[in-house]
Amino acid sequence: MSMMFGKVKTCNFAAAAERSPAECNLVLLGVMGTGKSALTVKFLTKRFISEYDPHLEDIYSSEEIVDQQPVMVRVMDTCDQDGPVNSERYLSWASGFLVVYSINNMVSFEGCQQYLETLALHNKTFKKETPIILLGNKLDMDRYRQVSKSDGEALASRYGCLFYEVSACLDFRSVQHVFYEAVRRARRDGKRGCLVPAVYISEDRALLSLSSAPSFTTPCYKELPAPATAKLVTVKTSRAQSKRRAATLTLLKGFKIF
Repeated sequence: MSMMFGKVKTCNFAAAAERSPAECNLVLLGVMGTGKSALTVKFLTKRFISEYDPHLEDIYSSEEIVDQQPVMVRVMDTCDQDGPVNSERYLSWASGFLVVYSINNMVSFEGCQQYLETLALHNKTFKKETPIILLGNKLDMDRYRQVSKSDGEALASRYGCLFYEVSACLDFRSVQHVFYEAVRRARRDGKRGCLVPAVYISEDRALLSLSSAPSFTTPCYKELPAPATAKLVTVKTSRAQSKRRAATLTLLKGFKIF
């Protein structure tokens, strides 16, 4: 309660909290060349990029509506040149993980197993159940497939995580569905729970979300504004930018630099 001009005024803090969007921090992991940046930009802009600087690491932010609820989704597009050797920067920050490999590259599939092992050890050590999604990217390269769908399912089952196959250069909805499913699993009912057994998910099917993890506010990130206020901004430090001023730069429309 508060006093204003001699009258008692009731402050509804619960209602005020509901008006603020919830927060969810997602981290994309995997060896270089698996399409993590392409997936991130696809989710944020609905566009596909083919050229970017793979040696830069960024955090992006976008307010999304997931199941009729506003959520501030922050995405860390990581750059690990030597695997998960410096994982402290994202292990405690993340609400959920997307471990990415290329279905046409067996080496990338073998590399993602190192990340899954690191995440499993972290969850076990700190008694956490941060949601993990194993994501096979480049489904458009199916004719050159080196990693079978059954191999992906088996690995996901081994580590108790969800499994998808998508293509960053094809359907936006399938990519959006994966990110939204990660949000659902990280935030359901504001409680932390156990992961369900692994199962292969087709692009038009969703599972119930399960768990929640604490959010962390990062002081420097790029935000995607509403379409009505979006302006073309050249992102000089972004991985999503080609070193050449090619037409793909226009795909970054909507980013703000903070």
